[in-house]
Amino acid sequence: MKFKVGDTASYSQTIGEAHIAQFIGAVGDTNPLHVDAEFARKSRFGQRIAQGILVAGLISTAIGTRLPGVGAVYLGQSLRFLRPTFIGDTITATVTIKAIREDKPILTLETVCTNQRGEQVITGEATVLYEEMIA
Repeated sequence: MKFKVGDTASYSQTIGEAHIAQFIGAVGDTNPLHVDAEFARKSRFGQRIAQGILVAGLISTAIGTRLPGVGAVYLGQSLRFLRPTFIGDTITATVTIKAIREDKPILTLETVCTNQRGEQVITGEATVLYEEMIA
């Protein structure tokens, strides 16, 4: 395996209206916090927020396209949602190798999503099976 503990990679994306709409179309999460500006204005957040799992999906992109990349298969993921993500926020998902199994191509990754202000919005840990593949 070509990886070492401490290797890191990131993926960034600005969360827009289209992302919210596509996520709703894919999974059906129409919670008014995500779709109803008037309802959300009266909430603790004061405005609409993105679905947490939509934002966490950026971790999957970092894993599948950056580190370890093509051939990565999720075995597990823990998540802690620390702050809301608002429409227009730019989120950076960063993955860092914490451990590499000696007997199998399995990586343990620290996973963190931060917004454009450097605030952590999601933290967690992923376990990933990696099989190098020719794309």
